[in-house]
Amino acid sequence: MECLPGATAFVPALVNSGFPCDSFCFEGFLPQKKGSQTKFLQLKEEKRTLVFYESPFRLQKTLEQIIEFWGDRNVSVSRELSKFHEETVRGKASEIIEFYNSHILKGEIVLIVEGNNSEKQNKIDDDND
Repeated sequence: MECLPGATAFVPALVNSGFPCDSFCFEGFLPQKKGSQTKFLQLKEEKRTLVFYESPFRLQKTLEQIIEFWGDRNVSVSRELSKFHEETVRGKASEIIEFYNSHILKGEIVLIVEGNNSEKQNKIDDDND
């Protein structure tokens, strides 16, 4: 499935992610050093789909921080939207880290992260007991 590009890269990335897009939180680039932990803690309970821009040089670290602060959430990584090498990869943050350990990562990146669904997860865990 292709989504036509618009004025911003995050809109087609959000649609392609498969996550709810009726309500989302666009955060742009995460702070590089100072303030990144604070930002992750601020967004930990956010239930809306989270949208970030990220550089190919920092994606692995950002995914590691997602796991550290939020758990192994589902994510979608879209890069080079509307260009020849367009790619969207979806899965758990840990799976995406593994994928990009063996694939070249170049270009502009939009990172979409599922919102906090701990209530849903608790319900699933309760049902499995």
